[in-house]
Amino acid sequence: MKILAVDTSATAASAAIAEKNKIIGEFSINTSLTHSQTLITMIDDLLKNTGLSINDIDAVAVNAGPGSFTGVRIGVAAVKGIAFSHDLPCVSVSTLYSMAYNMLGNDCIVCGVMDARCSQVYNAILRVSGNKIERLTDDRALSLQDLKSELNNYTEKVVLVGDGALLCSEYLNNELENVVLSAMNNRIQTASSVACAAFEMIEKGDITTCSELMPAYLRLPQAQRELNKKLGVNK
Repeated sequence: MKILAVDTSATAASAAIAEKNKIIGEFSINTSLTHSQTLITMIDDLLKNTGLSINDIDAVAVNAGPGSFTGVRIGVAAVKGIAFSHDLPCVSVSTLYSMAYNMLGNDCIVCGVMDARCSQVYNAILRVSGNKIERLTDDRALSLQDLKSELNNYTEKVVLVGDGALLCSEYLNNELENVVLSAMNNRIQTASSVACAAFEMIEKGDITTCSELMPAYLRLPQAQRELNKKLGVNK
């Protein structure tokens, strides 16, 4: 089985093609270019350079959120379009869960962190034991102060992963000695980690259709929150 996986949940964008025990190819870019400018071209070039066509792909996977509202929407829309056109099953992967695969082969607590603005982060905490991943929390949005208080309860090594990891590390300011920043090369979310998570989900039968695939934002967009505030709606 070959999976085409996509991540556009933050500034960086990536696409990967993988088999169960092999990353066949991965393209990534981390610039100010919008995902709408880069993603489809990246997928086309990836297929071309791996000598594959979309007909060789058996399923498509995407980090469906949380993350940048625009970024997540672009990634999900692209995968829905590919899946619809070629009658492929979809795998909806949690961005925060996929981050734990960056640390596969280690024994540690992974603290997945994404900048949610307004002094908040999207976060999930997971335990990596070799090649096994265990969820310790659900995906959630919380303040940096609340996250710091929670991390204070762990005595094991905690590794900050994700595009908000540096922000969190700077906020903690070395106050928690067991909390460390992941290395630059495995810090941000990647399509290859999406693919790894997708294989696990497929084995459990956790797949969806292109019509059912939807973004998982965790909270409303800023514009909607502001409108709700003016209308007195508490959501």
